[in-house]
Order: sequence, then C-alpha cells, then structure tokens
Amino acid sequence: MEQARSINLANADEVRALLRRHGLLRANKALGQHLLVSRSALRAVVEAAELSPDDAVLEVGAGHGALTVELARRARRVVAIELDRAILPVLRETTAPFPNVEIVERNLLDVEPEDLFGLESYKLVANLPYYITAATLRHFLEARNAPRLLVVMVQREVAERMAASAGEMSLLSLSVQFYGAPQIIAQVPASAFYPPPRVDSAIVRVDLHPARLSLEGRDWFFTLARAGFAEKRKQIHNSLARHLDAEPGRILVWLSAAGIEPARRAQTLSLEDWLRLTAVSLADGTAAS
Repeated sequence: MEQARSINLANADEVRALLRRHGLLRANKALGQHLLVSRSALRAVVEAAELSPDDAVLEVGAGHGALTVELARRARRVVAIELDRAILPVLRETTAPFPNVEIVERNLLDVEPEDLFGLESYKLVANLPYYITAATLRHFLEARNAPRLLVVMVQREVAERMAASAGEMSLLSLSVQFYGAPQIIAQVPASAFYPPPRVDSAIVRVDLHPARLSLEGRDWFFTLARAGFAEKRKQIHNSLARHLDAEPGRILVWLSAAGIEPARRAQTLSLEDWLRLTAVSLADGTAAS
C-alpha cells in the first residue's frame, strides 16, 4: 500500500516501471489504451468535473488508475470499469489505498449504470478509448439512468465535432447536443499519454439537460437524423426521401412546416431545426408508420 502511494502515476518513466513490474511492456493498444501521464491534464479533468465529497463517479477505461486516484481523492464513490485483465493488477495496486473505489471487470458497453447506481445521480469522468468513443457516448447518454454530467478525454477532432455548430454539424454533434451542451475545456497534446497516440486530444464537458422528447419522439428524431446524414452531400429532402419510408411529397410538406429549405444539407441544420422537423412529422400522423 505504501508502495502504491509513492508511485507518481503522472510520470511516464514511473508508469513504465510499474507496468514492467507487472509483466507488461506497455499499455494495450488493441484496447485503445493510451495512459494519461500529465499532471496538468489530470487536474484539468477533475476541475472540469467539479467534484464534491458527496458525488458518485463512473469512470470507464480506468487503465493504470491515474485518473481513478484523483477522482477517489475528491468523490464519495468511484466505480472504475476496466476490461483489460492484464492491467487490472496494476489498477488494483494503485487504488488499494482508496476504499471508495470499486473496480468492475467488464466491457464498458455492457455496463448499465442503473445496475451500479440504481436511480442515484452520478457523473461520468473518463479518458475514453479512441476506437469506441462514439459508441460509448451513445450508450451512456441513452441509458435509463444517464449521468448528469460528462467530462471526457477524446481525440481533438472528435471533440470539435461534438461541439460543432450549424454549418458543420454531424450525426455525432447532433446526437450529443440532443442530450446536453458540450464545451471544449482544454487541448491535450499527444505527449501527455503513454504510449503517445498519433493525434492530440481534448477534454470535453457535457452538461446534460432534461429530456426534450418522449421515447417515441427520441426514436423518431434519430431516425430522421440518420436518414438526413446518410448522404450528407445531398440536399436534405433527397436524403430523407431515399432513406425514409415516406412519400417525397410528404417530406416536402414536413420541411416547409418546419421552416427548412429543401435544398439545404444536413450539416447546415441546427438542433432546433431537427426538433421542429421531428415535431411536425410526428404531428402529421404518417411519420414512422
């Protein structure tokens, strides 16, 4: 336990030695592991999360535990999800001094927050694996008990897409902004990780707001969005007509009622445009039929 306390988890040389002591040459790139070894980046993440001693926190992809330890120092309860069995002994060692840390060995996409927290409020704070960032965000934003706040480390390009405004929207930005307001907190260079990835990263905070639509409305909203972005170079009425089971003339009626020019492209529509389109198409009675 004393040994765990003495390790500087934000120092690449010490982390490398720690991994080797557990028989690991490096982090598991196959699982998208790039271990955060920057004290300033760790500080920026935990400050963005605005943790209090009453908070419960979910961390997915805990790795060697650098972020886990910082969360445990500030929050009442930390549930750390880690799939890689090879690095689990490292995580157990580094978090051993903290009885408020619970380690769960599971694929993060198989984790249902309701099973861990019930209806209790919690925050999701994580250095997300690059290769499943979008799937992870969708999984937890759509959970029965979604977090009330997300602070995540993602690729810089992904962060910019999450926070994009009308004109540069994508299905990812629309999906995130449907649930909350994303804000890029800080840029993080590749050198802040071990091993360093090929791209820089960014810290994004997403403040969730109350549900905008019923479950039926939400499902139809995303049906429209997927159809609209399926061929984003096409005009919106053509893309919707090709990917929805609805008459082209009916789609033109929806667009007109929503105040959307049919010749626009999906990336130019704002969240409010999509919400109006959802409302008028549902009210029409032929949508999703």
